[in-house]
Amino acid sequence: MSTVTNKLSTEKVGKLLWEYSIPSIVGMVVMSLYNVVDRIFIGQGVGPLAISGLALTFPFMILLMAFGLLIGAGASSRISITLGEQDHAKAEKILGNALTLTFLITGFASILTFVFMEDILRLFGGTDETVGYAEEYMRIIVPANILSALHFGFNSIMRATGFPRKAMLIMLVSAVTNIILDALFIFVFNWGIKGAAWATVISYTVGCVWVLSHFFLPISLVRFKKEDLRLDKKIVGSIVSIGMSPFSMQLASSLVVVLINTTLIKYGEDLAIGAYGIVNSLTIMIIQIVSGLNKGAQPIIGYNYGARQYDRVFKTLKLAIVAATIITSLGFLMGMFLSKSSVHLFTTDEELIDIASNALRIVILMFPVVGFQIVISNFFQSVGKAKISIFLSLTRQLIFLVPSLLILPRIMGLNGAWASFPVADGLAAFVAAVTLILFYRKFRRFKRL
Repeated sequence: MSTVTNKLSTEKVGKLLWEYSIPSIVGMVVMSLYNVVDRIFIGQGVGPLAISGLALTFPFMILLMAFGLLIGAGASSRISITLGEQDHAKAEKILGNALTLTFLITGFASILTFVFMEDILRLFGGTDETVGYAEEYMRIIVPANILSALHFGFNSIMRATGFPRKAMLIMLVSAVTNIILDALFIFVFNWGIKGAAWATVISYTVGCVWVLSHFFLPISLVRFKKEDLRLDKKIVGSIVSIGMSPFSMQLASSLVVVLINTTLIKYGEDLAIGAYGIVNSLTIMIIQIVSGLNKGAQPIIGYNYGARQYDRVFKTLKLAIVAATIITSLGFLMGMFLSKSSVHLFTTDEELIDIASNALRIVILMFPVVGFQIVISNFFQSVGKAKISIFLSLTRQLIFLVPSLLILPRIMGLNGAWASFPVADGLAAFVAAVTLILFYRKFRRFKRL
């Protein structure tokens, strides 16, 4: 324990951020490959309407992932802060409570989703042509959601407790398993969209077993103990209060995707939903790189905030903002100049390629400012300022995007739906910048930085 904590409090911030972020970035990119690879293989091996059907599952998958993030992100942030305060016993109590909460909350959500699946898919914009593909996929994925929540949630905790490289390796092996099985099940066994679902479930299982086994080993800073599995009201509250920020963002994202799908059906029909599925797959790769950067910064910020080394906290934040801006700016350039070739990875249907490449160029117009907005939101989560983090998370996904989706398509048609994204991105980035400036000024007065 002393080796890891000493490093977090004494190692050069730039070196630490690099050491923690690179494995995290690889892990998050690998995580996004689960869905991206599914869409590439389904688009090439099944057809364009199958991509549209899979896009209908976005709100489902986002919502189910939200419950895993509620526990995983909240617990990892709290454990980092608690270790910074040198309270090892409490950190292990948080770990045990996180395991129990994951089973209870994710299990309940999965049961509800499975029972009302077809009705919800139609509410999400499904048509007779696409809902069958979506349901075929989800009937296999949903029962295994608990594996996904444990895999991704406890991978974050592993990273936060000083094992970023091992966390990356687990994500990498799991994703490679998914890619190999996708190709085998779809193109060799001809299982279609069911093959993609089974490949994902098996890869979740591999990752889940491996990551949970880590917390039984002597090398782990925090380990599972039977007595820590009993829920503690205060600890549950502390996990949920921090985890509520990424949960709120995911929940809002799920609801927004429903609005996006219904808007696209109205102004562009089934192929427009397929185009959104492709655009989302491409943009999420860039966003996940920033998310990996955030996950690398989180234990550094959280530990040093708990240890009251505030100069290291803000130095880490500054470096993360610069790195995130560079990442999203590169994503903007690639999307602008390589839009058609990127879309072509997913489909050979010329009509779908035209719709998706046009959508991509519009959606990423404000991408250079997206990175620092996400970093700032994560910063407030890392230091335990849950309400601010939740607010900033909701601005981009809900407060600005929803009104834009309701207004702009009426003026500009389908292009108005695509334009809603950069409008929301720009406004959310402005609010995040103002919020950080006000917080920093107030912090300097009271903490005397």
